[in-house]
Amino acid sequence: MLDLLAGSHIVDAALLIVAAEALLLVLWRRRGGPGRGALLINLASGACLMLALRAVLAGAPGYWLAASLAGAGAAHVADLWLRLRSAAP
Repeated sequence: MLDLLAGSHIVDAALLIVAAEALLLVLWRRRGGPGRGALLINLASGACLMLALRAVLAGAPGYWLAASLAGAGAAHVADLWLRLRSAAP
């Protein structure tokens, strides 16, 4: 159990859960559920942050960390833009 928590495998498990959640949101939307754009962008931001954590834990080259953080930042900006656009009068 400690090996699971000490390595990057716990992040892999969390990323699988996020991927399953995204798939369920897409399928739910096809059946008439709420809009999925903002939710998927929010999930993408969190997934990119988890990828950054995984890159650090796995000792990956720095460009993987930079790319993951750039993706999280881009998703965050997109999320803010959608929220501010919908809140505008």
